[in-house]
Amino acid sequence: MPSPTPSQATTSIHPAATLGPVALTVSDLAGSRQFYEQAIGLRASDRDDGAVELAAQDGRSLVVLHGDSAAPRLDRRATGLYHLAILFPTRLDLAFGLARLAEARWPLDGASDHLVSEALYLSDPDGNGIELYRDRPRDEWRYDNDTLQMSTLPLDLRDVLGELSQATGPQPTAAAGTTIGHVHLQVADIGQAEEFYNGVLGFDVIVRGYPGALFVSAGGYHHHIGLNTWHSAGSGPPAPGSVGLRHYEVELPDPAELGVMVGRVHAAGIETADVPGGALARDPSGNGVLLTAR
Repeated sequence: MPSPTPSQATTSIHPAATLGPVALTVSDLAGSRQFYEQAIGLRASDRDDGAVELAAQDGRSLVVLHGDSAAPRLDRRATGLYHLAILFPTRLDLAFGLARLAEARWPLDGASDHLVSEALYLSDPDGNGIELYRDRPRDEWRYDNDTLQMSTLPLDLRDVLGELSQATGPQPTAAAGTTIGHVHLQVADIGQAEEFYNGVLGFDVIVRGYPGALFVSAGGYHHHIGLNTWHSAGSGPPAPGSVGLRHYEVELPDPAELGVMVGRVHAAGIETADVPGGALARDPSGNGVLLTAR
């Protein structure tokens, strides 16, 4: 895939760029809908195309489920989604998220303090990875020679649940202001991924310190996109139509910025498919990136 090297990248993505909904293929649409409603606290609505859209209290769409009972199972060694990350506005909202998981008796895969954030990890019924997290205020983030310091430390779940002592009642639905904070992708090669995400799309490289991983963002965020080869080095995409990631959205602040972005993608020799509201590209590992404007 032709693209400039990172050193050739001359234009950064607009600092107001964010992420939009993540579209998944699932094997049991009804069962996954129930999981995302009850365990994650999202409101479900049916779309005309048969998909299920899942949103927070304010109606912001976060996840779109496409059901296919014949879809090949999730291939953990293929490229694709490592996890989607749902960002709660406050630590109290994260505590409510943990309480919903406990009420649903849904197990955690892990829990970590990353210095910039606190995170819970789990998987949906098909094995798609999910992170639920809250950010620490930016003025608490630490830097060493202009490099953002992130780590993976144990998270005290009892301390997180202690936030509920200030709650005035239950929170069955994820709070207004909940967003897709980032996505973490499995890729075949970190260098190729950097050429695409930094060299073409213009995301800034934030952290290189994790072996086999890279973290990029817009506007100085700790990361909008994580990229790793921990299980997928040298791998190809999953079988067509498999359970897992269909695409995720990169939202530009306006149509003009979207046009600039699509122009850079085409100038790099990368084809896009026109879809309602945007253009669908694929990174060098085959992961779908839907470019849209807010």
